[in-house]
Amino acid sequence: MHFQLVDRFLELTDTSAVAVKNVTAAEEYLQDHFPRFPVLPGVFMVEALTQAARAVLERRGHPRMVLGEVKALRYGSFVRPGETLKVEVSLEKTRDDGTFVFKAQGSVLRGLPTDSAAAETAVAGRLILRPLRN
Repeated sequence: MHFQLVDRFLELTDTSAVAVKNVTAAEEYLQDHFPRFPVLPGVFMVEALTQAARAVLERRGHPRMVLGEVKALRYGSFVRPGETLKVEVSLEKTRDDGTFVFKAQGSVLRGLPTDSAAAETAVAGRLILRPLRN
């Protein structure tokens, strides 16, 4: 199954990306996670970061990359319906084995999506993407 969590890219270069995921109450998974306190699941935050990093690598000519490892992952604030997850990834290292290391962070924006002053860290860590193995 293929699904796109990133709603739109604000910036996309060969070395970095900034994107947003708007969380709405209409998203089906929120009914179960959690019924009385709906929040964007942490694994979906990591998937949004991965999708942004993958977009950077596609621009560099690497279209079939997958998440190989996550390091130093930290969660902070919850992302609730009506809020926006702002995703920022930057390529830190290209390794000889064909893997790529990204610094990644997701911030929750409450209020206007462009108000960076209201941002709190929702997730941060390092992502290692590797080529898809058959």
